[in-house]
Amino acid sequence: MSFLDKLPYEWVVGLRYTRAGKRSGRNSFISFISLISMSGIALGVAVLIVVLSVMNGFQKEVTDRMLSVLAHIEVFDARGGMPNWQAARADARRNPSVIGAAPFAETQGMLLSDGVMRPAIVRGVLPEEELQVSDIPNNVKQGKFSDLRAGEFNIVLGVELAKALALKLGDKVTMAVAPGHSVDAGLAPRMVNFTVSGIFDAGHFEFDSSLAFVHMQDAMSVANLDAPAGLRLRVADMHKAPQVAYELQKALSGELLIRDWSKQNSTWFAAVQSQKNMMFIILTLIIAVAAFNLVSTLVMTVTDKQADIAILRTLGSSPRSIMKIFLIQGALVGVIGTAAGIALGVLVALNVGVIVPAIETVLGVKFLSKDIYLINSMPSDLRWPDVIGIGAVAVVLAFIATLYPSYAASRVKPAEALRYE
Repeated sequence: MSFLDKLPYEWVVGLRYTRAGKRSGRNSFISFISLISMSGIALGVAVLIVVLSVMNGFQKEVTDRMLSVLAHIEVFDARGGMPNWQAARADARRNPSVIGAAPFAETQGMLLSDGVMRPAIVRGVLPEEELQVSDIPNNVKQGKFSDLRAGEFNIVLGVELAKALALKLGDKVTMAVAPGHSVDAGLAPRMVNFTVSGIFDAGHFEFDSSLAFVHMQDAMSVANLDAPAGLRLRVADMHKAPQVAYELQKALSGELLIRDWSKQNSTWFAAVQSQKNMMFIILTLIIAVAAFNLVSTLVMTVTDKQADIAILRTLGSSPRSIMKIFLIQGALVGVIGTAAGIALGVLVALNVGVIVPAIETVLGVKFLSKDIYLINSMPSDLRWPDVIGIGAVAVVLAFIATLYPSYAASRVKPAEALRYE
């Protein structure tokens, strides 16, 4: 006894109707339309998986590169400085989630070299402790981060900033910061010369083009600060940073302002999430269009199979059984199309890093410019919950598309169907 012999007859007939017909050109045409519907569902599912994977990868890649520079949590003193930062650091480290803490001072200035001027965020750090809270020391491509020593006025620049200023190791660069000394026309900026002792590449254009590091004592001296601005903290799980920030807000004493990395870049993350949601909705409509092509396919099948339906009815099949036959046929098309789309989408999503560079080489184009998109390579982060959700949506849409044709088949009257046979 074969496998088909063990199935209810509704399944056997539904499976037979799904296969290509050989008796007439009409059957072959219906099967062709069914194949087009199946292919449309597969393509829509695959495209949605690939697009969401790329958007997930883009978000993850940019976030990781941001957090290689940014601290997970920043603690500021509302009075403008934190002279007792050692005690505050000890209190913060009592939280088991905090795995690193380092003081910092920060100011904004203009960097000048050979008539070229660029704005920069100048961050003063303790080089021996910076690795606790960021990966910048490991991202120094030229020179050494440890060469930032108090009183020597050395500076480590982002690679894009150094390129814009045409600077290399050992070159001098002038930093202009306000406030400076008073002149007749007002306040003149304070000018301080620094020596380039390192160039870092964080892989994030915004930071590589606008961030510079100096020793914390030099930054305080240039900006006329009496104390560090605050603490930068790193936690074991960056996704728990908001919760840890809330715990620290209650645990630490003093007039402190605490913000986590998600609040620092809330606008960017909200924009990315909004784009991801909109892309899901738009691309789901593609699947919906392909799924509802099943309506025309099944309507044509019902019209073509009226004699078969009438014979089944006269043999004792109920309207419910007839409806089930065409539900099975439409559902099979949806399931097979969805399975093919998932296989194709997963395959492409897992190999985006190979496929996109190959296309760029063949076409001679660059899809991502890092001064616009912050990164210059196409990332992909395949998430199985997304795949499962997309597959479920496609199958549900295909099933909904089969309801009307299946109901119409169940309403066929045997006598009228056989009148002209």
